[in-house]
Amino acid sequence: MEYRFLGNTGLRVSELCLGCMTFGQGFFGIGEVEQEGATELVKRALEGGINFFDTADIYSLGQSETLLGGALKALGTDRDSVVIATKVRGGMNPEGQSDPNNVGLSRKHIIAGCEASLKRLGTDHIDLYQIHGPDPRTPLEETMRALEDLVRQGKVRYVGCSNLPAWQIMKANGLAGSGAAFVSLQAYYSLLGRELELELVPMCRDQGLGIMVWSPLAGGFITGKYRRDQEDPEGSRRTTFDFPPVDKEKGYDVVEKLDALAKAKGSTIPRLALSWVLKQPGISCAIIGAKRMSQLEDNLLAVDVEWSEEELAELAELTALPNLYPHWMLANFARA
Repeated sequence: MEYRFLGNTGLRVSELCLGCMTFGQGFFGIGEVEQEGATELVKRALEGGINFFDTADIYSLGQSETLLGGALKALGTDRDSVVIATKVRGGMNPEGQSDPNNVGLSRKHIIAGCEASLKRLGTDHIDLYQIHGPDPRTPLEETMRALEDLVRQGKVRYVGCSNLPAWQIMKANGLAGSGAAFVSLQAYYSLLGRELELELVPMCRDQGLGIMVWSPLAGGFITGKYRRDQEDPEGSRRTTFDFPPVDKEKGYDVVEKLDALAKAKGSTIPRLALSWVLKQPGISCAIIGAKRMSQLEDNLLAVDVEWSEEELAELAELTALPNLYPHWMLANFARA
């Protein structure tokens, strides 16, 4: 397992991060893992060299955080030996309640959300506290000041963001100044979703933000379970939660190519898809999620995959993005 710096910080995180969205019961049917299973998955992740764990308050309405905290406690894990990341933004109202302030990025919700997350995780600090997405109804100034206060109070070590456009990250960090600026971006990126390369990867590399990749297997599409001209497997994730959106015809081509490569390498489709993400410039880590131990075991082996330049070039050509403006114009200037 390689340990990479998270952007321009001195914080080193494992190149694979265990995502805990599967912990708990709920969240679009993704959450299925109870405490015993969560503890076993966390134990194996630690044994495999993972020191980075990502969750969010909204995952099964706090259950994910509770189960992650419970697992680390049950295992007797030294708190300082792991990096815990969580998020705030989503609505946290239980069924039947409708508190209008229990959602968003207001000072009130951020501070209350942090306190609740600390309690569920069973810790006195969060290593990386991320806003889960934009909130167009709250001024960015208010959001950034609230995050800065949490850092100054010692409840949060670093702050990051997720699912924001490049301009909004730049604006937020401009407002933060020398205070608590975003050090990382958690974003969707996969062989079937390379849009991140258009604006966000260049911005992150220029500004020194680490990139944490969510859904590197495209919501399970790049696992080998989904094939052209065959029924989707019963009970699979995309039968109930078809997300993130993918071009399925293109996806079938990618899966077939990875299948051939996997057979030649004695590997698996998921391992190759994860390894490809880790090979891309600017990536700090890929977030992996598992419901079963066999999935985690396979994912852990992604760090050992070796590639030839020819193989990587073939995948790049197969999954290339359309040449959109202003990028084709920028290419012209680069040659001038």
